[in-house]
Amino acid sequence: MIAKPQKLQPHEAPHETPSPPGVKTLPPRANHFRGSLGRFATGVAIVTFDGPTKRHGLTVNSFTSVSMKPPLVLVSIARSTRTHDELANRPFAVNILGAEQKDLAMHFAGRPSREPLWVEGETAPRLSGVLAYFECTPWAAYDGGDHTLYLGQVENFDYRSGDALAFANSRFTTIPELLRGDEELL
Repeated sequence: MIAKPQKLQPHEAPHETPSPPGVKTLPPRANHFRGSLGRFATGVAIVTFDGPTKRHGLTVNSFTSVSMKPPLVLVSIARSTRTHDELANRPFAVNILGAEQKDLAMHFAGRPSREPLWVEGETAPRLSGVLAYFECTPWAAYDGGDHTLYLGQVENFDYRSGDALAFANSRFTTIPELLRGDEELL
């Protein structure tokens, strides 16, 4: 006799024993949740913009494309970030880092090193020598719990050859470059 598969509730993982009816399970600890999210490898980017009094940069790994028409991208910024409120309604650039730019990522993550080289972009300030960049005008901002999801319409962009800087399991790593032209196949 074959046992009928048990339907899991949305809060239950397949490897966990389901809770008896009427018994609530506790959500995973915050650090375990963060660690679980950290298993998803991401690229590393720096969001740059001009604030009311000075130029800012924030290291992020929550970046994604949203739309091709119009060209939209999204960055997720923690509300606890000092410059969070200054980004609202301002043009910004998303700078994708090359594998050799770990120091730049650390600089904008709160461990300052030598001052980076800036480029005066057409829409927003950006960083020199990055793997790719997207200059954006504000499109929308959405509540994302302890983050704000900022969408930007891409006004200018470009990329260069090279390996990408990535982040997974709380460590930096490298994503090797695809052969040139592969992007046409995707």
